[in-house]
Amino acid sequence: MLLLEVISGERLPKPERGKMRVHKINNVNKALDFIASKGVKLVSIGAEEIVDGNAKMTLGMIWTIILRFAIQDISVEETSAKEGLLLWCQRKTAPYKNVNVQNFHISWKDGLAFNALIHRHRPDLIDYDSLRKDDPVTNLNNAFEVAEKHLDIPKMLDAEDIVNTARPDEKAIMTYVSSFYHAFSGAQKAETAANRICKVLAVNQENEQMMEDYEKLASDLLEWIRRTIPWLEDRTQEKTVNDMQAKQEDFRDYRTVHKPPKVQEKCQLEISFNTLQTKLRLSNRPAFMPSEGRMVSDINSAWHTLEGAEKGYEEWILSEIRRLERLEHLAEKFHQKAAIHESWTDGKEAMLTQKDYETSTLSEVKALLRKHEAFESDLAAHQDRVEQIAAIAQELNELDYYDAASVNARCQKICDQWDTLGTLTHNRKDSLERTEKQLESIDELYLEYAKRAAPFNNWMEGAMEDLQDMFIVHNIDEIQGLITAHEQFKATLPEANKEREAIQSIQAEVQKIAQSNGIKLSGANPYTTITPESIDNKWEKAMAMVPQRDKALQGELNKQNSNDTLRATFATQANAVGAYIQAKMEEIGRISIEMNGTLEDQLTHLKEYQQTIMSYMPEINKLEGHHQHIQEALIFDNQYTSYTMEHLRVGWEQLLTTIARTINEVENQILTRDAKGISQEQLYEYRASFNHFDKDRGGALQPEEFKACLISLGYDVENDKTGDGEFNRIMGIVDPNGTGSVTFQAFIDFMSTETTDTDSADQVIASFKILAGDKNFITAEELRRELPPDQAEYCIARMAPYTGPDAAPGALDYMSFSTALYGESDL
Repeated sequence: MLLLEVISGERLPKPERGKMRVHKINNVNKALDFIASKGVKLVSIGAEEIVDGNAKMTLGMIWTIILRFAIQDISVEETSAKEGLLLWCQRKTAPYKNVNVQNFHISWKDGLAFNALIHRHRPDLIDYDSLRKDDPVTNLNNAFEVAEKHLDIPKMLDAEDIVNTARPDEKAIMTYVSSFYHAFSGAQKAETAANRICKVLAVNQENEQMMEDYEKLASDLLEWIRRTIPWLEDRTQEKTVNDMQAKQEDFRDYRTVHKPPKVQEKCQLEISFNTLQTKLRLSNRPAFMPSEGRMVSDINSAWHTLEGAEKGYEEWILSEIRRLERLEHLAEKFHQKAAIHESWTDGKEAMLTQKDYETSTLSEVKALLRKHEAFESDLAAHQDRVEQIAAIAQELNELDYYDAASVNARCQKICDQWDTLGTLTHNRKDSLERTEKQLESIDELYLEYAKRAAPFNNWMEGAMEDLQDMFIVHNIDEIQGLITAHEQFKATLPEANKEREAIQSIQAEVQKIAQSNGIKLSGANPYTTITPESIDNKWEKAMAMVPQRDKALQGELNKQNSNDTLRATFATQANAVGAYIQAKMEEIGRISIEMNGTLEDQLTHLKEYQQTIMSYMPEINKLEGHHQHIQEALIFDNQYTSYTMEHLRVGWEQLLTTIARTINEVENQILTRDAKGISQEQLYEYRASFNHFDKDRGGALQPEEFKACLISLGYDVENDKTGDGEFNRIMGIVDPNGTGSVTFQAFIDFMSTETTDTDSADQVIASFKILAGDKNFITAEELRRELPPDQAEYCIARMAPYTGPDAAPGALDYMSFSTALYGESDL
């Protein structure tokens, strides 16, 4: 009851002083009734259990008292009790690192949250930055000691208990934390009061700033209007449209660049004024009254005056531009026509005063005369433009154009020049007509000269081209034809020289007429570019080429006679060599078919025959020398023989190859006979059968020919299912590469394999087994003891290690080695 009086600050009923159990129960009931009167529901807590010393009930009653009087009254932002206390802790510890309060048990184990609460309100008591999260006992004790010493909060918790407990007691920590809340509640109220004052002052400061901003913005806007209106009322005229357009551009900049921000400022001013009045009214402040002349109505009035000045200024600019455009249009029209006229007259005086006709031909004078007539027509046509120029200049003077002086000076210059052009035009026409008559007589002589000079010049150019023409001949007949044509050309030269002299006399007559009449000839015939000098030069060149052509033709004739001798020499030797090669090829063919005697005798005979053929090599070399002379003389045809060196080389190589192949076949037959034990009679039989079916004597049998040969030797390879399979098997043996033909050597190898005994893998394995002493493997020592050294090392290098269950150290697998000898293997 005393505890409740101290906590609640109220008086409880007077306790009973007796020491009997009933007295104690009554006192406890009075305390429980007081707790219940405060709105606390007591569940399963009875006075008897408290009096009997039930620790659980007693602790439950104490927690109820703590919760009601120490925690329940805590309220933070409309939350109360536990939630409010937790929210208060979260707000206060939020700025601190390593602190994250989410509950009233494990969030407080490291002690940093307790230290953060103290440091937040009394930073002078805690050096928070020196605390470490990995030292919770020190952190907890530090907070508990500071709270007890400086904040009068008793030490309700034990640091070791909190650290060593997986989940600290929530009620104990919440009770201890509530002590911090009550200890700092005074500071919280002061903070709330300070916040309220700051809020009121902030509103007041904001309102005052808005008033100052309004006053400054209104003053600046009115000052801008005051400066702008005199500029808009200025009506100073300009001389040109460009100057007025510059003013218009300035006015456009004013409208698009300078004024829009001011319109925005005016709008913002009104918005700010209305917003300020609203804020003042809502915060129970008196309405804002701007200084004199800065009311919104004053600004609107000044703005209306500004817009009126704008309208008048814009209308004045447009009217001035239209006025100046009319004047400038006339001035531009004047200058444009004057420029066109001056451009047309530019160079005309020089053209009319030149004496180009004095050195012109008749056609050129006639052309100049026609050109002059056209100019006269053009001159008459420009009369209207000159009159228009004068009329425009008069109008500009009447309208008092500011640059009338320069217009008048230009107009006077044009009129003076026009009179001068008229006089010069008349004088030039007289001169042209007089010169035309003098040149007509000369023109007829020029025309006659051109008619005769052109064909003669063409004849000389053709003759020079023929005399220089490169000729390529291949025989004597062709060069004789060229010599005959050249002699015919030389017979025409005297008549050509007479024509040349007649053409030159015409040009002399022209010079005579020009000198007698004082005419300056231009030096060129209008009808031709052929001059007398060029005719003489070409004639001299052509005459010099005639003996050179004679010499070249004679040299070529001598060369062709020499080439014909070379052809005959080569042909004689080539015909002999070609006949020799052909005869020897036929002879070798007969020898390969008709060979008699033992194979050794045949081989000796063939080698002697080969030596005989090789002794003919000097004749081949001699032919090569003749061919080299033919090539050096660039002779590409030879009517004396059908043989070419390339054909003879190929034939000679085929001859040597054929005899060498025949010798090789006999040598292989000897090897086969000795290796397979085939008798001489069997070889004769095989050769006879092969030659019989080798119809084209090509040394190879086609599949059908080979099948017929096998049938003749007793093989069953007829065209039934079984026969085809057997024949295909045999073809796979004799023609493994699929060439489609069977050589005699392949035929002999097959027949020897079919008719003789051969070694097998089993026989070799049995032999190795004897050497190994009947073991399944063999050692290197046994191989070196039983075989020659080179063959023993060959086997050791290629035999794989033996891996059977009876293997001994160094054992080698002779079985797989023997099998590989008769199959496909890398061995």
